[in-house]
Amino acid sequence: MKITIEGASEEFEQRLLELVAQHRHELTVTANTEWDADRAERYLRSLPASARVFARQVVEAHGRKDADELRGEFPDGLRGPTVALSRAVPRGVREGWWPEGTCAPITAVYDPDNPSWQKVIAYTMTSANLPIFREAFARVDAAKRAAESAGLYPGGEGKTTMSWTPSHDAGITKGYPGVTLRSGYKLVDVDGGSLPADGNQDGAEQQP
Repeated sequence: MKITIEGASEEFEQRLLELVAQHRHELTVTANTEWDADRAERYLRSLPASARVFARQVVEAHGRKDADELRGEFPDGLRGPTVALSRAVPRGVREGWWPEGTCAPITAVYDPDNPSWQKVIAYTMTSANLPIFREAFARVDAAKRAAESAGLYPGGEGKTTMSWTPSHDAGITKGYPGVTLRSGYKLVDVDGGSLPADGNQDGAEQQP
């Protein structure tokens, strides 16, 4: 059974939470697990570049990208980006970016005619999440353009964030999502990532 309650008063909420607590061993409770633009942007920025390109392909294909087409665009195979995608949501739960129970935004579709083979035929995103991730990519792209307009470049392989001390006439001191002032430095991301990727993120335990 799944129940959604909106517009409840604080008193009702408190009573409901007390009731849930009494039956906590019988219930699985998730709250606020939906994606929004802020979460989606953080998700995208936590990915290594190949996985972020993979996610963009699914979004630009209106939520369903044929797996064979993706294999043609990733000559080294889909193993690296798909493993990175599978690890991103659990990592976000550990980091407190979103709660337990948040669903992966991109899911694999398997060939129904060969269930034992488990061959992936497509990767999909729900219609509800599509506009959210389109907005998140727009934010990432805006930050990228801001960095490029200042003549900034990535800090090396696997390092997609760099520190920069802007001058007063730099012209990109505000108004660009993803360009954040921290301790006197602007962390400007050139290719779309802002969090260090795990060393094994492009390693794999699965073969799509």
